[in-house]
Amino acid sequence: MKGFQSEKRFFIITSIFTIILLIVSACSNNSSKKPNAASIEDSPISIMLPLHFPTPPSDEMQSMLEEWSGFTLDINWIPDGIYSDKMNTALTTNSLKKVTFVRNTDFLLLKNTIRSGAFWEIGPYLEDYPNLKYLNKDILKQAAVDDRIYGLYTERPSSRQGAIIRQDWLEHLDLAVPRTLDELYEVLHAFTYNDPDGNGKADTIGLADRNDLIYGAFKTVSSYFGTPNNWSIEEGTFIPEFETQAYMETMNFFKKLYNEQLINRDFAVTSKEVQRNMIINGKAGVYIGSMTDIQRLYEEARMIDPNASFTLSNRIKGPNGYRVWSIPNFNGLYLFSKKAIKTEEELKHILAFFDRTMEKDVANLLKYGIEGKHYTLENGQVRLPEETTQLRVQEVNAFYMLMIADMNNPSVMEVAEKETLTAIADQLSQDNENFLVADPAAHLESKTYDERNAELSKIITDATYNYILGNLTKEGFQHETKRWRTNGGNTIIKELSEALKN
Repeated sequence: MKGFQSEKRFFIITSIFTIILLIVSACSNNSSKKPNAASIEDSPISIMLPLHFPTPPSDEMQSMLEEWSGFTLDINWIPDGIYSDKMNTALTTNSLKKVTFVRNTDFLLLKNTIRSGAFWEIGPYLEDYPNLKYLNKDILKQAAVDDRIYGLYTERPSSRQGAIIRQDWLEHLDLAVPRTLDELYEVLHAFTYNDPDGNGKADTIGLADRNDLIYGAFKTVSSYFGTPNNWSIEEGTFIPEFETQAYMETMNFFKKLYNEQLINRDFAVTSKEVQRNMIINGKAGVYIGSMTDIQRLYEEARMIDPNASFTLSNRIKGPNGYRVWSIPNFNGLYLFSKKAIKTEEELKHILAFFDRTMEKDVANLLKYGIEGKHYTLENGQVRLPEETTQLRVQEVNAFYMLMIADMNNPSVMEVAEKETLTAIADQLSQDNENFLVADPAAHLESKTYDERNAELSKIITDATYNYILGNLTKEGFQHETKRWRTNGGNTIIKELSEALKN
């Protein structure tokens, strides 16, 4: 009996000990797994973004975004004027954030870096998310590299390009909104020499421009002259835009503006911020670029001159009627660094954040701000009071950059009554769809273009500026276009022409 009792006690003790070991082991396993899971969920998502405004948005907005979305963010805001340089520096020093916004124009130069494996391919994961799986397949295809999807796109109309003009200056000089290239020249001349602000001083110019031949004034005016959008096709062969007569006529137009001092003399080295300030401070009367910039220019100009007013012109007729260049329907892409994002699990976590931004509460927070502070709701529609415009500029508008696929997102609430100038800009952007000039090579691949376009484009950019500034003759400019061809341009033309046949 005693032996049985002893065996029973031994069995009980052994069982308890075994159970304790199992519990300890389980706790140990859980504790070893938990930090990894927590490190992914709690680790901030670092994002590099361009800042189009003087100051970053408010901490209150970011805190609310983090609270509503359930994700912690570490946003690195970089002034728009130096964004490309900063991004390229981060790329070459292998110090990219987990997520980097890449503008459409910079994306073209990054294709080989993408091919080298620097970024995650995200296409296979999109179907796993309730919102990302409905992204527009055509736009994803436009932004693909070798038919593989690497980025989440930000959406934009095909063209927002047009002229923003001081309406009060037109009225003071009894001028109409320009509808032709000749009328545009006359307005620029009058704004320079006819004292449009009525202060009795020769302190204004017609056009404020910046060091950007694409998103500044040059490419938009060039499309008015009839220049093709990057390329034309003749008998199955691609001809670069800068070899066309229309491109030469555009350069001559800008050369005339420069010689007659109708444009800022330092436009070739002027930043976008300085360009904007010339409009805001009443030093220049015309800004050619994205028409959607008008509301902010107007609000800031009114703070300096309460009588300032603005208007828009998108239909400026050239030799071939109305024309305006277009780009693919993605303004830029969010790419995901393989060096900064170590695991597939972490990538999925970050994709979940972007999926969350497409849901109604977060999407409308990013677009409109905080209800009751930045906007009001009436019958389910958004109202944007004019008295909160400046507050939205300061605290909200920069976060618009985080919105992906917003134009076709049904979760984004409609605006009942837009600010007048914003509404007009949107209407005219839609009107541009009637006379778009597409890039015939936009959907084609050229390995040489991807590898060499940065250095080759510099040849043409420098030659264009030097011709306008009087440092190159027509023959000198043509010599530079031949140099472009011999240094790789002919190979690009051959590859594009072959891709067109296939």
